Amino acid sequence: MALRLALGHIDEFDDSVAIFAQQLGLTGVQFHTPANLPGTPGYWTVDELAALVRHCDSYGLVVEGLENVPLWHWDKVLFGLPGRDEQLENYQRTVRNLAAVGIGVLGHHFMPGYVWRTDLRAAGRGGALVTAFDLARVPATGNALAAYKLAPAGVDATISPDQVWANYQVFLESVLPVAEEVGVRLALHPDDPPVDEPLGGIARVFTSPDGLKRAYELSGGSSAWGLNLCLGTVSEMDGERSVNEVIDFFGPLGRIAYVHFRDVQGTVPAFTECFLGEGNYHPAQVIRRLADNGFDGFVIDDHVPAMIGDPDTWADTSPEAYNSRARAHAIGYLQGILHTLDLDGQGRSSR
Repeated sequence: MALRLALGHIDEFDDSVAIFAQQLGLTGVQFHTPANLPGTPGYWTVDELAALVRHCDSYGLVVEGLENVPLWHWDKVLFGLPGRDEQLENYQRTVRNLAAVGIGVLGHHFMPGYVWRTDLRAAGRGGALVTAFDLARVPATGNALAAYKLAPAGVDATISPDQVWANYQVFLESVLPVAEEVGVRLALHPDDPPVDEPLGGIARVFTSPDGLKRAYELSGGSSAWGLNLCLGTVSEMDGERSVNEVIDFFGPLGRIAYVHFRDVQGTVPAFTECFLGEGNYHPAQVIRRLADNGFDGFVIDDHVPAMIGDPDTWADTSPEAYNSRARAHAIGYLQGILHTLDLDGQGRSSR
């Protein structure tokens, strides 16, 4: 399949989101821990997954993939707590059920402490609301995202880098064979923010190109392991240099499963999210580099600012907030690049 653009990071899917995708000329969607999938038994069931696929099919939309099971489905896996084995079995069920309904990609992070930001309402271009992170402010602010899709894990302890690596290896050894068997690809998201210092006492290990390469090595070359290339997070590492290094390494290996397309200004220990085209890297050059390195998966929009008239897109995950001016701007920006580079499958106009 060719490199393609999908509407992504959907938290709550309804008819308005489907129409938004149609109006933007998209034919694929990707979901992020969607509210449409309650997963009551501790895994996503065939019935609820099939219902989501049917809903999308009714609008001519292909489900390109899902990302991040609910935290309570696998918190013991992340923290290495008693009860991990049962959660791993449930994760295997989720993988099998995805395959049963024809969904071939499941993204995952491995951040026991999840995503951190110190400001959710920083001022971006023209006063648009964006998120920001500043390591120096962490003692005063804590995690401004602490209430976003998080649930208590029942643990109050520090976790060392070695423990995170060990827990990730257990996860891979349990789940990759099942994913290989049924043809589902598991895609790892880098740690956001990619700081080496523990946050909330919890280590972060996927914080550099070398950390991502080590994760690949731990997979043992499994065909089911891939990278969810979050360009924003990799840009947070070392800007354009780290973005290019990750693409140049994982692209020729065919290990980039899909791409989150966003960017930031600055790198760790402090950065601010921004509109595409004003960050650390050149978006058109990155897309060209992806294509030249053999990437042929799907690209999604990711975090977007909240423009004038948009609800706050971090504090509100509703369809009304999702269908925003800023998201339409990001999609249109990427469509323009793909068309100009003749990568959208439509060919260039002869006029």
